[in-house]
Amino acid sequence: MGIVAGLDSSSAYTHIVVCDTDSGAVLREGYAAHPVEAKATEVDPQAWLLSLGEAASGGLLEGVQAIGVSAQQHGLVPLDQQGNLVRPALLGNDRRAQVAAADLVDALGGRGAWAEAVGAVPGAAQPVAKLRWLARTEPENAQRVAAVLQPHDWLVWQLLGRPARRTTDRGAASGTGYWSAGSASYRPDLVEIALGHSAALPEVLGPADSAGMTPEGLLISAGTGETMAAAFGLGVAVGDAVVSLGASGSVMAVHHEALADQNGMITSFADATGMHLPVVHLSNAVRALRGTAEMLGVEGLEELSALALKSTPGASGLVLLPYLEGERTPQLPHTAGTLSGLRRESMKPEHLARAAFEGMLCSLADALDVLRGRGVEVRRVFLLGAAAELPAVQALAPAVFGTQVVVPQPAQYAAIGAARQAAWALGVSQGSLDPRTPPAWQGAAAQVLEPGDELAVGGAVRQQYAATRDQIHPGAFGGAHPE
Repeated sequence: MGIVAGLDSSSAYTHIVVCDTDSGAVLREGYAAHPVEAKATEVDPQAWLLSLGEAASGGLLEGVQAIGVSAQQHGLVPLDQQGNLVRPALLGNDRRAQVAAADLVDALGGRGAWAEAVGAVPGAAQPVAKLRWLARTEPENAQRVAAVLQPHDWLVWQLLGRPARRTTDRGAASGTGYWSAGSASYRPDLVEIALGHSAALPEVLGPADSAGMTPEGLLISAGTGETMAAAFGLGVAVGDAVVSLGASGSVMAVHHEALADQNGMITSFADATGMHLPVVHLSNAVRALRGTAEMLGVEGLEELSALALKSTPGASGLVLLPYLEGERTPQLPHTAGTLSGLRRESMKPEHLARAAFEGMLCSLADALDVLRGRGVEVRRVFLLGAAAELPAVQALAPAVFGTQVVVPQPAQYAAIGAARQAAWALGVSQGSLDPRTPPAWQGAAAQVLEPGDELAVGGAVRQQYAATRDQIHPGAFGGAHPE
């Protein structure tokens, strides 16, 4: 038996878990907030090191043989020829590159050209768009950029003592906008289009590779982005989809190949195991519930959930299309939400509450169908986020999704995934593990919900929702959308 650590450097904090290499059991944990302003869009990366040091204090890493690093995605750390920071790192939540992203889409010939090139259409979050923004708004800084890293790459490089070799992994690279998960290769020409000149890019390591050893003899695994680390920590595999319920939402699944989507609705990420993670993003999820709660004057989502369960399936004919902030899936960026089916008998608070939950879940089911329509197998759905604990979500989701729903207990899955990767790299380096097969850790503790006899009811709810959606937004899914 040995012990390994996983480090997750999110947008707000560093969380470290120390795990048993054989079972994955969490033995101890450390936590520290980043010393940065909340919702900061740029930051000195030294802040990540400061919180890392605090989280690891008190002998937390004593006896640890290897460590894996997970970090927030889509950050850009620009370095000069000497490896020094050109300017503060630009974070994933920085929206200033929206115009730059649109410029890049046009520069390559449209959304389809980008989807074919790298499996994703540039958005403001992606490093490739941030490079374009830098070239347009800070040309002197842009000229000094000789190398670009993401947060996880930079942290691994620092832990190793800033060696000449800089590394990343498939998962993190697939979110840059200049590495293709389909061809497993960089597109340096896209960096030049964005930045105006070439820049050194980190070497892409395989899932079980080691980035190197620290001066103290600690093995550092390849590391990865938070999304990929969380999927690895959860233990999802082919046949599994993960639905994330935040203010916005996302649906991703494990698949055997990259999916180039000419419509740009699917972003083709690589995962932390050698497989792929096609992702469909939605602009609206829990924000539709919060907006409904405010409109009804109820106290919080728990009360809204209880109110919704007083209604019946179909919400007495009320349908809420929850496109409150425009929508990415379907691509309706300038639309608004719609409440349809108002009759005297349906104008009751419980029916509106139910319509909000059904609308949110049907919209997520639409996103699942985008993946299913491309041959992605979905046998069960992992439901993540605080809203997954709401009784109304748990009561409705299996029937609406038409499959088993798994609600994992809250845990630091990204940090656990980073630790599992560290155990894999350690085992491979010692000759005890196969580089093609990750360690078989215990799965996440979870509540399992079955659709049971409610499948037909869920299908009827989806039909009602789809009829309203197609009437108000005909052709939103190209006219070939499975129900």
